[in-house]
Amino acid sequence: MRIDGVTYELDWREFTIGSSFFIPCVGVTAGKQLIERKMARLGYTVIVKIVIEGNVKGLRVWRKKK
Repeated sequence: MRIDGVTYELDWREFTIGSSFFIPCVGVTAGKQLIERKMARLGYTVIVKIVIEGNVKGLRVWRKKK
């Protein structure tokens, strides 16, 4: 997955229900749309929020039950 010019390689088998990941990015709207499309292709139901963690703006993605 490529966001803001950075390629992220995630082990999707480890992205279990209840887990989350953070992706730092400036273009949060475009990044959120990209993540939502990717999750739909994988069949995952997620919540994507724009957050600031450790003074870094980005996206937090949680996997949830359908």
